[in-house]
Amino acid sequence: MHDMGGCKYTGLDKNYTIEDLAAFHGHLGPYIVLGYRMGRYVRRYFCMDPFKMSAVVYCSCTPPQSCIADGVQIGSGCTLGKRNIELVKSNEVKCEFLSDGKKLVLRPMPIKFPPKDDHHYSELIEQLAVDMYRMDDTELFSVSSR
Repeated sequence: MHDMGGCKYTGLDKNYTIEDLAAFHGHLGPYIVLGYRMGRYVRRYFCMDPFKMSAVVYCSCTPPQSCIADGVQIGSGCTLGKRNIELVKSNEVKCEFLSDGKKLVLRPMPIKFPPKDDHHYSELIEQLAVDMYRMDDTELFSVSSR
């Protein structure tokens, strides 16, 4: 973990609930859940220390795709304040994480969104996010390393 001279609030790790994600982001949507799950995966299997890693989020840089960045922040600990997360405008959605000269690339699986003209679209989007929160990582994204 990052050495902060014995600070007791450094290096904490927390699993966030659906309610936590919605409170942080303002609502619950598929992209914050996707980013959060990607961030958690990276913390578990790549680097636990958010001071020793950085994230690059490739997306349209507009909502709803850009909401993935909020999830990556809360899941991985890479934050705007620490300046170790960056958004790059791209036609492809993916997240790259770098630590100690290694790179992990996570690409989302296709998301089956409900039709926008459905009368219950908002509720269906929220339910999709809840379902995604409960899915296995392999159903949400693919992982490659370099």
